[in-house]
Amino acid sequence: MVQRHGDEQSHVMEREPLLSGTAQPDSDYHACHSISEEDTGNGVLKPVPEEDEEQSIGRGETESVKDNAHVNVLKIISVMLLGIFVAQCDGSILMATHAIIASEFNALKDSSWLIISFSLAGAATQTLYGKLSDIYGRKRMVIIAYTMFMVGCAIVGVGQTMWQVVLGRIVSGAGASGMSALVSVLITDLLPLREVAQWRAYVNLVATLGRSIGGPLGGWLADVIGWRWSFLGQVPPITLAIILCSAYLPSHTSTVDEQDAAATDLLKKSKFSRIDFKGAFLFAALVLAVLLPIELGGVSIPWSHPLIFTLLGASAILFALFVAVEKRQAEPILPLDIFHSKDAILSFFILGFQTAAQLGMMFSVPLYFQVTSNPRPSATVAGAHLVPAVVGNAIGGIISGSVIKRSGRYKSLVIWAVTCSSIGYLLLMLRWHGNTNWFESLYIFPGGFGMGVASSALFISLQMVIDPAHMAPAVSFMYLMQTVWMTIGLPAANAIMQTVLRRKLGVRLLELGYDSAEVAKIISDAVSDVDFIDGATEKVRNAVVKSYIDGLWWSHAFSFSCSIIALVLAVFLKQRRLDGHKSKP
Repeated sequence: MVQRHGDEQSHVMEREPLLSGTAQPDSDYHACHSISEEDTGNGVLKPVPEEDEEQSIGRGETESVKDNAHVNVLKIISVMLLGIFVAQCDGSILMATHAIIASEFNALKDSSWLIISFSLAGAATQTLYGKLSDIYGRKRMVIIAYTMFMVGCAIVGVGQTMWQVVLGRIVSGAGASGMSALVSVLITDLLPLREVAQWRAYVNLVATLGRSIGGPLGGWLADVIGWRWSFLGQVPPITLAIILCSAYLPSHTSTVDEQDAAATDLLKKSKFSRIDFKGAFLFAALVLAVLLPIELGGVSIPWSHPLIFTLLGASAILFALFVAVEKRQAEPILPLDIFHSKDAILSFFILGFQTAAQLGMMFSVPLYFQVTSNPRPSATVAGAHLVPAVVGNAIGGIISGSVIKRSGRYKSLVIWAVTCSSIGYLLLMLRWHGNTNWFESLYIFPGGFGMGVASSALFISLQMVIDPAHMAPAVSFMYLMQTVWMTIGLPAANAIMQTVLRRKLGVRLLELGYDSAEVAKIISDAVSDVDFIDGATEKVRNAVVKSYIDGLWWSHAFSFSCSIIALVLAVFLKQRRLDGHKSKP
């Protein structure tokens, strides 16, 4: 529904992106209206006017209408939770099995491409879903995303070569990028703004459960019946999810005021002709040109390789071309108006720095316990130390949604969240120097908790300043920013740790009397395999462990720095009222 305020308050036009196949770019939006769904099958959502409600029906009937609306929203969102759960399981399954998969094809050195291909495909297609769902409707794009993910899993499961499996991961990544983003867009379409964060927290809880189960499940399946069934086994539940979405997600309808000539002309245009193909191609190329150097540099090729500089130079050219093209498009794939709001840009960057900080921590924690514990734990046990952060993330999202619903305040939550995260990272720097007890192992909880609170609050911050006609691409771009900063955070934390580790270990080995050739050999062995510690002499082992601790200290410092930057940016956010309408930027 679109409701124009001020002088045109009486002018009402039904505009719900979920339901209408079109977006009305020049319409205002009453974001916090109550809704009831009289006919879910036909996809008709009837807005309940807040001012006239008490005049026409009693309080008891009003509550009944609101309860019915929530039941219908719950039904619509619930059918998508199965897909969210499976998609999040998939990522953890791959992390547990990528080495096994690549080894079957004698391509262990290329195992990283199973992860890189998925993330790059997702990043390149992320923003497409938002705009295409405005044009073709949410339901159709949800089904397309699920279908692509299912086909990709099937290709991986039956692949006979390494690059067939990589192709499957590309297809899966292109589908998975739309699955999570479109759920958030649907929630935004259907719910009053005060309730959006709380419902997204429930979705995040399901996603967290999927991430937690995926790794152990994938490892168990690989050991018992083979890794292929880790992916073929995802096909039946995703097929069921497609059937449920087809049956229960509302179809689109729209009614447009005949006096709104611009909206009427927009509806008459061919849907296909409205797709910004040039912008989509340039943006996908831009994302790949930015992320490929980050993914490949220092791993597959050295940072000094000419390809790194070529891609970075190409990204600058592609960015200029993309901006020039989008300025001339009637319906750009990524509306540049999104970036006219200071708070929108701040929200993107705060979430980005928080994501990089948490990924740096998630990288360092298992490695820390593998290196410092004696006897050294298995990778599974070391990874279990991440559970407090994962639990904190889920709890933080739920609390954040509840507080926003009751108080309508989100800026203070963002500041509190990044402060909490910063304290957690600072505790790691101060206390994690080896021999960490069970209580101090919980210091990662604040980092995860702060991320959960911040992600929910920043989603509301974005909604408060974005034109509703641009909400779907804006939400997709927010998810893209998370992907980009994940890609930045992990390599950055690893590079910092490796640099300090090599330098400190070299100094310690020279002090122990080893010559330069022996030092180089020991450093090479120590940084390539943590199992080296088990067979090393006591002096060398102590030198390696202390050097790892030094390197990981700087990794925590990276997370702390990112969180402090996010805290500074959060101060400049503006608190707007969640009082029944969106504040204009």
